[in-house]
Amino acid sequence: MKSAILTSSMMLAAAGGWIAATMFAQPATSKEPRFPQLTMDQLSAAQKPLGEEIMKISSVGIGGPYNPLMRSPVLGQRLFDLFHYLRWETSVPTKLNEFAIIIIGRQWRSQVEWFAHAPLAAKAGLSADIIAEVKEGKKPSKMAEDEAVVYDFVTELTTTQKVSDETYARAKKVFNDQQIVDLTAVAGNYVMVAMMLAMAEETVPPGKESPFKVGEK
Repeated sequence: MKSAILTSSMMLAAAGGWIAATMFAQPATSKEPRFPQLTMDQLSAAQKPLGEEIMKISSVGIGGPYNPLMRSPVLGQRLFDLFHYLRWETSVPTKLNEFAIIIIGRQWRSQVEWFAHAPLAAKAGLSADIIAEVKEGKKPSKMAEDEAVVYDFVTELTTTQKVSDETYARAKKVFNDQQIVDLTAVAGNYVMVAMMLAMAEETVPPGKESPFKVGEK
Protein backbone atom coordinates (compact mmCIF):
# COMPACT_ATOMS: atom_id res chain seq x y z
CA MET A 1 0.00 0.00 0.00
CA LYS A 2 2.80 2.40 0.95
CA SER A 3 4.57 1.63 -2.32
CA ALA A 4 1.39 2.28 -4.30
CA ILE A 5 0.86 5.61 -2.57
CA LEU A 6 4.47 6.57 -3.20
CA THR A 7 4.24 5.72 -6.88
CA SER A 8 0.92 7.48 -7.34
CA SER A 9 2.07 10.62 -5.57
CA MET A 10 5.39 10.82 -7.27
CA MET A 11 3.82 10.41 -10.71
CA LEU A 12 2.18 13.76 -10.17
CA ALA A 13 5.61 15.32 -10.36
CA ALA A 14 6.48 13.85 -13.73
CA ALA A 15 4.91 16.71 -15.68
CA GLY A 16 6.11 19.62 -13.61
CA GLY A 17 8.20 18.58 -10.61
CA TRP A 18 11.86 19.20 -10.08
CA ILE A 19 12.72 15.56 -10.75
CA ALA A 20 11.35 15.59 -14.28
CA ALA A 21 12.59 19.11 -14.90
CA THR A 22 16.21 18.20 -14.30
CA MET A 23 16.57 15.05 -16.35
CA PHE A 24 19.85 14.85 -18.27
CA ALA A 25 20.96 18.32 -17.23
CA GLN A 26 24.61 18.86 -18.03
CA PRO A 27 27.17 21.49 -17.05
CA ALA A 28 26.97 24.76 -18.99
CA THR A 29 30.69 24.61 -19.76
CA SER A 30 32.31 22.48 -22.44
CA LYS A 31 34.44 20.51 -19.99
CA GLU A 32 33.66 16.93 -19.08
CA PRO A 33 30.80 16.54 -16.58
CA ARG A 34 31.87 15.73 -13.05
CA PHE A 35 29.29 12.95 -12.92
CA PRO A 36 28.59 11.54 -16.37
CA GLN A 37 24.89 10.84 -16.80
CA LEU A 38 24.07 7.28 -15.78
CA THR A 39 21.63 5.05 -17.60
CA MET A 40 19.74 2.08 -16.19
CA ASP A 41 21.95 -0.48 -17.90
CA GLN A 42 25.01 1.03 -16.23
CA LEU A 43 23.67 0.66 -12.70
CA SER A 44 25.16 -1.83 -10.29
CA ALA A 45 23.08 -4.25 -8.25
CA ALA A 46 23.24 -1.79 -5.35
CA GLN A 47 22.10 1.13 -7.52
CA LYS A 48 19.39 -0.57 -9.57
CA PRO A 49 16.54 -0.66 -6.97
CA LEU A 50 16.72 3.12 -6.55
CA GLY A 51 17.02 3.61 -10.29
CA GLU A 52 13.89 1.54 -10.82
CA GLU A 53 11.95 3.66 -8.31
CA ILE A 54 13.04 6.85 -10.07
CA MET A 55 12.10 5.41 -13.45
CA LYS A 56 8.55 4.87 -12.22
CA ILE A 57 8.06 8.62 -12.18
CA SER A 58 10.12 9.63 -15.20
CA SER A 59 10.23 8.38 -18.77
CA VAL A 60 13.43 10.22 -19.64
CA GLY A 61 15.96 8.85 -17.20
CA ILE A 62 17.89 9.65 -14.05
CA GLY A 63 19.08 13.22 -13.68
CA GLY A 64 19.28 16.27 -11.45
CA PRO A 65 20.52 15.51 -7.94
CA TYR A 66 19.77 11.81 -8.46
CA ASN A 67 22.62 11.50 -10.93
CA PRO A 68 25.31 12.22 -8.32
CA LEU A 69 23.29 10.64 -5.51
CA MET A 70 23.20 7.38 -7.45
CA ARG A 71 26.91 7.12 -6.66
CA SER A 72 25.87 6.65 -3.02
CA PRO A 73 22.78 4.48 -3.43
CA VAL A 74 21.97 3.97 0.26
CA LEU A 75 22.03 7.73 0.82
CA GLY A 76 20.12 8.21 -2.43
CA GLN A 77 17.34 5.89 -1.27
CA ARG A 78 17.07 7.58 2.11
CA LEU A 79 16.84 10.98 0.44
CA PHE A 80 14.32 9.72 -2.11
CA ASP A 81 12.05 8.81 0.80
CA LEU A 82 12.72 12.13 2.53
CA PHE A 83 11.95 14.09 -0.66
CA HIS A 84 8.64 12.26 -0.87
CA TYR A 85 7.63 13.35 2.62
CA LEU A 86 8.81 16.94 2.23
CA ARG A 87 6.96 17.37 -1.06
CA TRP A 88 3.75 15.37 -0.71
CA GLU A 89 3.17 14.53 2.94
CA THR A 90 4.47 17.61 4.73
CA SER A 91 2.15 19.49 7.07
CA VAL A 92 3.11 22.82 5.47
CA PRO A 93 0.63 24.04 2.80
CA THR A 94 1.98 23.53 -0.72
CA LYS A 95 2.16 27.24 -1.60
CA LEU A 96 4.22 28.00 1.50
CA ASN A 97 6.36 24.88 1.08
CA GLU A 98 7.26 25.89 -2.48
CA PHE A 99 7.87 29.46 -1.29
CA ALA A 100 10.44 28.16 1.20
CA ILE A 101 12.11 26.12 -1.56
CA ILE A 102 12.48 29.06 -3.96
CA ILE A 103 13.86 31.23 -1.14
CA ILE A 104 16.64 28.65 -0.77
CA GLY A 105 16.99 28.37 -4.55
CA ARG A 106 17.52 32.12 -4.79
CA GLN A 107 19.99 32.23 -1.91
CA TRP A 108 22.08 29.60 -3.65
CA ARG A 109 21.34 30.90 -7.15
CA SER A 110 20.53 27.29 -7.91
CA GLN A 111 19.56 27.17 -11.56
CA VAL A 112 17.87 23.78 -11.24
CA GLU A 113 15.95 24.51 -8.05
CA TRP A 114 14.61 27.79 -9.38
CA PHE A 115 13.86 26.39 -12.84
CA ALA A 116 11.86 23.55 -11.32
CA HIS A 117 10.19 25.16 -8.32
CA ALA A 118 9.29 28.70 -9.37
CA PRO A 119 6.60 27.32 -11.72
CA LEU A 120 5.40 24.98 -8.97
CA ALA A 121 5.16 27.89 -6.54
CA ALA A 122 3.11 29.84 -9.07
CA LYS A 123 0.87 26.85 -9.70
CA ALA A 124 0.32 26.51 -5.95
CA GLY A 125 -0.90 30.10 -5.74
CA LEU A 126 2.17 32.18 -4.88
CA SER A 127 1.82 35.53 -6.65
CA ALA A 128 3.92 36.41 -9.68
CA ASP A 129 5.04 39.60 -7.95
CA ILE A 130 6.40 37.70 -4.95
CA ILE A 131 8.23 35.25 -7.20
CA ALA A 132 9.70 38.07 -9.30
CA GLU A 133 10.92 40.04 -6.29
CA VAL A 134 12.52 36.98 -4.71
CA LYS A 135 14.26 36.25 -8.02
CA GLU A 136 15.63 39.81 -7.98
CA GLY A 137 17.02 39.22 -4.51
CA LYS A 138 14.47 41.49 -2.83
CA LYS A 139 12.16 40.93 0.11
CA PRO A 140 8.66 40.86 -1.40
CA SER A 141 6.82 44.11 -0.73
CA LYS A 142 3.35 42.60 -0.43
CA MET A 143 2.88 39.30 1.40
CA ALA A 144 0.08 37.72 3.39
CA GLU A 145 0.87 37.09 7.06
CA ASP A 146 1.72 33.43 6.57
CA GLU A 147 3.90 34.23 3.54
CA ALA A 148 5.77 36.93 5.47
CA VAL A 149 6.37 34.49 8.31
CA VAL A 150 7.81 31.91 5.92
CA TYR A 151 10.07 34.47 4.26
CA ASP A 152 11.39 35.89 7.52
CA PHE A 153 11.69 32.52 9.29
CA VAL A 154 13.59 30.81 6.47
CA THR A 155 15.74 33.83 5.64
CA GLU A 156 16.66 34.50 9.26
CA LEU A 157 17.46 30.86 9.97
CA THR A 158 19.63 30.37 6.90
CA THR A 159 21.47 33.70 7.02
CA THR A 160 21.94 34.24 10.77
CA GLN A 161 21.87 30.58 11.89
CA LYS A 162 19.16 31.31 14.42
CA VAL A 163 15.50 32.27 14.78
CA SER A 164 14.79 35.23 17.04
CA ASP A 165 12.14 35.05 19.74
CA GLU A 166 10.08 37.60 17.82
CA THR A 167 10.16 35.61 14.58
CA TYR A 168 9.44 32.37 16.40
CA ALA A 169 6.45 33.96 18.17
CA ARG A 170 5.10 35.11 14.81
CA ALA A 171 5.52 31.61 13.42
CA LYS A 172 3.63 30.13 16.39
CA LYS A 173 0.64 32.34 15.57
CA VAL A 174 0.18 30.82 12.11
CA PHE A 175 1.80 27.38 12.36
CA ASN A 176 1.59 24.47 14.78
CA ASP A 177 4.65 22.67 16.11
CA GLN A 178 4.72 20.07 13.33
CA GLN A 179 4.52 22.74 10.65
CA ILE A 180 7.41 24.67 12.19
CA VAL A 181 9.53 21.53 12.27
CA ASP A 182 8.56 20.60 8.70
CA LEU A 183 9.25 24.13 7.44
CA THR A 184 12.72 24.01 8.99
CA ALA A 185 13.33 20.59 7.45
CA VAL A 186 12.30 21.58 3.93
CA ALA A 187 14.58 24.63 4.05
CA GLY A 188 17.52 22.55 5.24
CA ASN A 189 16.79 19.80 2.74
CA TYR A 190 16.88 22.16 -0.21
CA VAL A 191 20.12 23.69 0.99
CA MET A 192 21.50 20.16 0.76
CA VAL A 193 19.95 19.68 -2.70
CA ALA A 194 21.42 23.00 -3.87
CA MET A 195 24.82 21.93 -2.56
CA MET A 196 24.59 18.61 -4.40
CA LEU A 197 23.58 20.32 -7.65
CA ALA A 198 26.33 22.92 -7.31
CA MET A 199 29.01 20.36 -6.53
CA ALA A 200 27.94 18.21 -9.48
CA GLU A 201 27.57 21.26 -11.78
CA GLU A 202 24.11 20.16 -12.81
CA THR A 203 22.13 22.78 -14.68
CA VAL A 204 18.85 23.24 -16.55
CA PRO A 205 17.86 20.90 -19.38
CA PRO A 206 19.50 21.48 -22.78
CA GLY A 207 17.82 24.25 -24.73
CA LYS A 208 16.30 25.87 -21.64
CA GLU A 209 17.30 29.30 -20.40
CA SER A 210 19.09 29.49 -17.05
CA PRO A 211 17.13 31.61 -14.54
CA PHE A 212 20.21 33.39 -13.19
CA LYS A 213 22.66 35.09 -15.53
CA VAL A 214 26.40 35.14 -15.08
CA GLY A 215 27.45 38.31 -13.29
CA GLU A 216 24.07 38.95 -11.68
CA LYS A 217 23.99 39.19 -7.90
